[in-house]
Amino acid sequence: MSFYTTWEQNSWDNTRLQLYSKNAADVETALNKKHLNTDDFMALLSPAAEPYLPFMAERSQQLTRQRFGNTLQLFIPLYLSNLCANDCSYCGFSMSNRLKRKTLSPIEIEQECQAIKAKGFDTLLIVTGEHETKVGIDYFRQALPIIKRYFSYVMFEVQPLATHEYAELRTLGLDAVMVYQETYQAATYAKHHLKGKKRDFRWRLETPDRLGECGIDKMGLGSLIGLEDWRIDSTFTALHLDYLRRRYWRSRYSLSFPRLRPCAGGVDNAKTISDKQLVQLICAYRLRFPDVELSLSTREQQALRDGLFRLGVTSVSAESKTQPGGYANGKQELEQFSIDDDRPVSEVAQAIKAKGLQPVWQDWLNELSAMPPETFSSPE
Repeated sequence: MSFYTTWEQNSWDNTRLQLYSKNAADVETALNKKHLNTDDFMALLSPAAEPYLPFMAERSQQLTRQRFGNTLQLFIPLYLSNLCANDCSYCGFSMSNRLKRKTLSPIEIEQECQAIKAKGFDTLLIVTGEHETKVGIDYFRQALPIIKRYFSYVMFEVQPLATHEYAELRTLGLDAVMVYQETYQAATYAKHHLKGKKRDFRWRLETPDRLGECGIDKMGLGSLIGLEDWRIDSTFTALHLDYLRRRYWRSRYSLSFPRLRPCAGGVDNAKTISDKQLVQLICAYRLRFPDVELSLSTREQQALRDGLFRLGVTSVSAESKTQPGGYANGKQELEQFSIDDDRPVSEVAQAIKAKGLQPVWQDWLNELSAMPPETFSSPE
């Protein structure tokens, strides 16, 4: 049994009808509850909730400060390779795009780690294109021990792996895995994934189950906003998270909400979401899941990111380079997608402080694990 069974039992069209039938009374019912269910979440995602956005934003901010304090965690992506055996309509790394391909050597990985560490980061997101033979488990066996010498918390956003491979990487220091379904609408998924193993909708959908089985510390979920109706995809993302939290309750979870960005190739007729609707989505996620991390990338504009720092997000990337070797050699080419907030991390940290928040460079779990046992001893 996996989430695939749950997904099969929830019709996309029925979910759409249910969500778009929500009215003001449904929204008010949801806002008056302390603990929301999926039906309440759909009400907060619906067009009927838009007039209530100021109240949702206030509640979201209160819940975030209550659960996470006045902190905001900083992380940075490290792109190891742009090799890819998939052809996806929305990604600059797609095999059909004529790009100069590059995979970092062990020496180049070390150089990138040193350049990133000098900026102050201690939480790292490893990103690669999906190439099973040249950038697969054998490559990760070499790369991860190098990276762990520099960073205490390492996350992966790479091709889906088997359970035993995730289990092995955990022993080498892997802490978290981000795996985004892109869209939960199977026909739309097939339309945008033309070649390669990523065409296997079910294999990707069941990846968090494999992560849960091997006891990973944290999983990240999300859908790529622009491929399908963001309200319906977000509802299925919430269903997925509900399932995982019940079954793999020892793991922590995060949610992301990436919007399509310009890239080589690109998507025609993207189903866009406005800034106001993005704020609505973030607030709805926070009200539905008060204790789940919400992550914001440099895809978004500076002004919007600064406004969202206090609203509901708990972790943000900064000074991101989306091409292999972007930190040590400074080249601005071979990007997976264009970023929008290109400020140095020092400026982002100052913007966070200006909002009355404290930038955090290290994951809290590692801070606790580094404390001596007597810290947790009961007083006699």
